[in-house]
Amino acid sequence: MRRLLTAFALSATVFSGAAQAQTVVELYTSQGCSSCPPADEILAELAQRDDIVALALHVDYWDYLGWKDDLAQPAFTQRQRDYAEAFRDPTIYTPQMIIGGVDHVVGSHTMKVVKQLMAHGAKPNPVRVALSRSGDTLTITAQAVAVVRGEAVVQIVRYTPLVTREIRRGENAGRTVRYVNAVTSWQSAGRWNTAQPLSIQAQVAGTEGIAVIVQDGTDGPILGAAQLR
Repeated sequence: MRRLLTAFALSATVFSGAAQAQTVVELYTSQGCSSCPPADEILAELAQRDDIVALALHVDYWDYLGWKDDLAQPAFTQRQRDYAEAFRDPTIYTPQMIIGGVDHVVGSHTMKVVKQLMAHGAKPNPVRVALSRSGDTLTITAQAVAVVRGEAVVQIVRYTPLVTREIRRGENAGRTVRYVNAVTSWQSAGRWNTAQPLSIQAQVAGTEGIAVIVQDGTDGPILGAAQLR
């Protein structure tokens, strides 16, 4: 019933009509967190949409509970901590969704997630991003289409579209969980002077999914994004 309600809410109320700007959803999750699987399912629903860049960042601070999350990276925990500092929030938790780099919500609270997505989808991104790939060469172009700060950070994210794990210990012992768009790397491609159009190339070997995120700093508002599945 919960999955049916989630699918109905997302398809019926989020982003109707013409194509909208890409909205970035970062889910901070863990294989060792018993409250995370419902949020993982919601992210899987979101990942099906062309107007959402849905990314699962696994954190490592629940590993002490008896199950080491093999998708977790300390860098993802640090990214979440940086957001918490920017939000002036003394705590970090899972499952947390950060939407557009500025709003955060418990990732399993379906209607709150939908409300945030509706708000973000109703306004265009101030930066338009486009991607193309030829072999291992990724071409990134971007242009400010509204007023933004003078400098932005261009980030390349690689992710595995689907990972399944049989969890044998910890809070989720005995469960088999599907993780969609599990991030494997999050790297800066450099800083961009937004007064001029951007055109850069980067090497991207392998078959993983690719997202490019243009952000005001690395813990500020996301200005634009695009992905290649």
